[in-house]
Amino acid sequence: MVTCCVDFNNKELEISFFVFKPTVVIVDHLIHELKQFSSCAENLGCMQSSIFKSIHGNMIIWYGAWQKRSNDDKDKLTADLQSMLTNVTTMGILVEHNFLNAYAGESRDGTLIAKFSTGDIISMNSILTTTKDLNDLCYAVLAIFRSRFTQIEGKTSGLCLKGQMLPTVVCIHVWKSLQFCYSWILNPDYRKWMVPYLENFSINIMKYDIFRVVYVSGHNIVNLPYNYNVDMLENEEESKQKHVM
Repeated sequence: MVTCCVDFNNKELEISFFVFKPTVVIVDHLIHELKQFSSCAENLGCMQSSIFKSIHGNMIIWYGAWQKRSNDDKDKLTADLQSMLTNVTTMGILVEHNFLNAYAGESRDGTLIAKFSTGDIISMNSILTTTKDLNDLCYAVLAIFRSRFTQIEGKTSGLCLKGQMLPTVVCIHVWKSLQFCYSWILNPDYRKWMVPYLENFSINIMKYDIFRVVYVSGHNIVNLPYNYNVDMLENEEESKQKHVM
C-alpha cells in the first residue's frame, strides 16, 4: 500500500492544500477528477499527493507535497495548478488554497514522520488568526499538541502546520480507527483544557472535521476505467454505516 510520509524536520518540504466544496450529487466524480489532477501535478514537481474526503461534512481536500521554492516560483506554480482545475471546478467550488510548512509532529512509533495511507482516518483542526498573532499561536498549538498526544488512545501520528499565504495553523491527527477518533471528540474535557491556551489570541475562524484518506499518489489511475456503479455502491454502504453509528 502506498503511504504518504511527512518528515517533521524537513525544512525543504512545502505542503499545499486545495479545499473544495462539491456541487455534484455523486462526490466520487469530483474525486476521480482530482486523481487525474494529481497525475498532472507530478509533471510540475509534486512529490506526493493525497485526497481527503470529509466523513460528516461536505468538503474535499487535495494535498500536495513539494520541494521548497521561491515566492515567485510558488505564485507561478499556483497559477499553473489553478489552470489545470477546469474539470474539477465544474464539480466543486475552490473555497481555499494555501501553502504550509510542517513545524512539529509526534508519532506513536518514535519516528520523526507522520504517515497515512488510503483508508486511514484523519482529523484536522484549522485556526485562522491575524498575521501578528500567527507565530505565538503556533507555539500555543504546539503546547496543546504535545501535552496531550501521548495521553490520547488511538492516535498513530500527528502534524502541526503553519500557513504561508494565509495566517493559519493546522493540526492533523492520524487515527487507528474512526471509533478512537469519536471517543476523543465526545470527551467533554478536551475543550476545557484547550481554551486557556487559545483565549488570548485573535481567532477569526476555527474549524474541525474528520476525513477519510481516499487516495494517495502512486496508484496507477491514468488508464484506469472509472467504475461509477462500484463507487455509487460504496457511497450507499458508507451512508448505511453512518446511519447505524
